[in-house]
Amino acid sequence: QVQLVESGGGLVQSGGSLRLSCAASGSIFSINTMGWYRQAPARQRELVATISSRKSTNYVDSVKGRFTISRDNAKNTVTVYLQMNSLKPEDTAVYYCAAREYYRSSFSYWGQGAKVTVSS
Repeated sequence: QVQLVESGGGLVQSGGSLRLSCAASGSIFSINTMGWYRQAPARQRELVATISSRKSTNYVDSVKGRFTISRDNAKNTVTVYLQMNSLKPEDTAVYYCAAREYYRSSFSYWGQGAKVTVSS
């Protein structure tokens, strides 16, 4: 089992920055890819960014050049960050950290969610 605990989020003006953090504990040796999803009101959940155990990254087109995902692999925990710059009102959503194990094709562990609100 893997536990994910998020922190960060909040209210920021358009053009501002925020950083989200997600600490993974438990069976972290099984984790390959970690990622951030977001879900805005009345919209489908969207995969924002992913980072593999080798720190290979991918981003949805709408955040490329503005968001940066990073990862720290420690002995007993893995922490993933999402640095969000040049925020826009359309970035407003609940952001969820997720983890995918090596032998699975989908994300199976989820954080509790962090609300990000960008005012215009």
